[in-house]
Amino acid sequence: MTEAHRQLDSLHHVAFTVRSVPDAVQWYQSRFHCEVAYEDETWALLRFSNSDLALVRGGDHPPHIGIVSATALEVGPMTTHRDGTRSVYITDPSGNAVELLDPASVRTV
Repeated sequence: MTEAHRQLDSLHHVAFTVRSVPDAVQWYQSRFHCEVAYEDETWALLRFSNSDLALVRGGDHPPHIGIVSATALEVGPMTTHRDGTRSVYITDPSGNAVELLDPASVRTV
């Protein structure tokens, strides 16, 4: 087993489907201390101290968890997103969407 496979993967974000991205951003910011890392009409990324919360419109992205994993590149072709991250979606045995992110594409700050 390589060193990359011994290191624990990290939870990057959880993505919820929302009816209105601006309304959802306002709701979360009015109740929790978080920062808006990105926002447009189709999705937003809220930064918390230990992880991020993505708010996405239905049909654009499935509700999912995003995990930074060194094995992401072994799974399949990567898609490059607007924020520069590269990832691939897989499905767990229960049908839940899991986004595997290439560690080299994830900003650490």
